[in-house]
Amino acid sequence: MLVWVLYDIENDRSRSKTAKACLQAGLYRVQYSCFLGTLTPASKSSLSLQIEELIDTDKDKVYIFPMSQDELRNTVLLGQAFDRKLVKDEVTALFL
Repeated sequence: MLVWVLYDIENDRSRSKTAKACLQAGLYRVQYSCFLGTLTPASKSSLSLQIEELIDTDKDKVYIFPMSQDELRNTVLLGQAFDRKLVKDEVTALFL
């Protein structure tokens, strides 16, 4: 399934480790605190548990949104919607 992971994490170390966990899960960085990619349900659960251990649940915010490919194709991208240097060709192709 396609998923977006977005976060607002106060602690620099926790934020860096969360980004690393997203990258290790095979997600692509779309913006600094925004990742997109394909995960299995088991991988999504595993990533959720990893991130939950890293964050302060009283202060930080993390969103993991599933999205269908049709919904992604209907997404409106304006201006410099994402840094194409950070996003792999396979993810870029999902938008086009």
